[in-house]
Amino acid sequence: MSVTLGIDIGTSGTKTLAIDATGTILASATANYPCDYPKPGWSEQHPELWWNATIQTIQQVMARANLKGEEIKGIGLSGQMHGSVFLDQSGRVIRPALLWNDQRTAAECAEIEEKVGGREALVRLVANPALTGFTAPKLLWVRRHEPAHWERVRQVLLPKDYIRYRLSGTFATEVSDASGTLMLDVANRRWSYELLGKLDLDPALLPACYESVEVSAQVSASAASETGLAAGTPIVGGGGDQPAGAIGNGIVRPGVVSATMGTSGVVFAHTSELGFDPLGRLQRGCHAVPGAYHVMGVVLSAGGSFQWFREEMADSEAHAGREHQVDPYELLTREAALAPPGCEGLVFLPYLTGERTPHFDPDARGGWIGLTVRHDRTHLIRAILEGVTFAMRDSLELIRAMGTEIREIRVSGGGAKSDLWRSIQANVYGCDVAIPNSTEGPAFGVALLAQVGAARSFNTIEEACDATIKTVDSTAVDPKVRKVYDQVYAVYRDLYPALRESNHRLAEIARATTSV
Repeated sequence: MSVTLGIDIGTSGTKTLAIDATGTILASATANYPCDYPKPGWSEQHPELWWNATIQTIQQVMARANLKGEEIKGIGLSGQMHGSVFLDQSGRVIRPALLWNDQRTAAECAEIEEKVGGREALVRLVANPALTGFTAPKLLWVRRHEPAHWERVRQVLLPKDYIRYRLSGTFATEVSDASGTLMLDVANRRWSYELLGKLDLDPALLPACYESVEVSAQVSASAASETGLAAGTPIVGGGGDQPAGAIGNGIVRPGVVSATMGTSGVVFAHTSELGFDPLGRLQRGCHAVPGAYHVMGVVLSAGGSFQWFREEMADSEAHAGREHQVDPYELLTREAALAPPGCEGLVFLPYLTGERTPHFDPDARGGWIGLTVRHDRTHLIRAILEGVTFAMRDSLELIRAMGTEIREIRVSGGGAKSDLWRSIQANVYGCDVAIPNSTEGPAFGVALLAQVGAARSFNTIEEACDATIKTVDSTAVDPKVRKVYDQVYAVYRDLYPALRESNHRLAEIARATTSV
């Protein structure tokens, strides 16, 4: 049967998997790497880490599935959205990539909106406001603050598209990932030359743009020798990690919404029409389904908040996990389950790297609110899980308010692995949550895209998803717990505006004292 690879370039690691035409996963592999935070609010990674991880995981998958290069009929690429890879005339990386959660570009975002004539005018051009994580403000930042680097820039790529370049020597992207650059005319699924002109950005800096299922490149002879793939293997457009993950969860028709907890958290809904919101409160873009669109809300530190706690405050769990081969997150969620819903009035704000939806505030700050001497570690941990889920509900409420039908919520990522966190999600969202049979997210989604566009196993993405994806379990709402969470959520909603000014002052102090 036709075998395709899905490769997902994540923030903390790269995952590669192989599937056949039934959607059966033949093998998978993951290679992890670090992220750098040179200054408060900054987030960077060197693209060579992604390439090394890609080579390693491709070789591992082929070995584990006993595959030869010529047996692989297509490759799909996914990756963290919004990141900026700057290449020189020779295709060499000029500086580390600025990532999706990098918050240094507030001034550039204001500049973009000013040059266009305000937020509403910008949303009409590219469907979104200027957000600090997006790609366009990063280009302006490098141009302003690193002119020597900027003089050398000849091509700007998104993370997954840098891997496409290394695999093929071809500069290309596709519409779902390009939607998050702030430079795509989303309604017409092409680069916005009007906006590029207003920002004095050369369109030649940007690659050719394809639909997600279109073949965009072929594996080169040099990449074949490094990876074990066959030269000429077709590479489809693929997708940004969120649209690709939505494919992997079967979010290809209206009414089914996904809630994904990775490093970031995303609430994602399929739409047939792009729609318009002058405030740009939800991120809008092209779906990986040709002709379709999506709306999504993004929590910047969802699983990232839990990861921060594990790394900074859970040494004993990490050690026990290594010693007894137990996931340290499982140990932490067992502890969290000992605390009651609502954590006796303790609330966690998950704004550890600022926040996107609904606040658009790079200087938002996190923390526990409501601490008393009764609270212990169980409350602290559970409050993180609840606080992240409240942040996800913010996006869900906006999607409901715009009239989008929600018949089913499918959960995935780290938040779907825990019985406790699934229960928290159902009761915070006020809706039963379902678990799809595929848990591999973006990598599985782009492997399916390759089955459609390269292997030709299916005629459409919808047909591929219908054949390979189904829900296998669900978690129901408990009315009593839901009532508690509704009460706590109302308080949670009040905390950001109450603390906004103080948090901005603290952020200014942090920037001023970093080098003291």
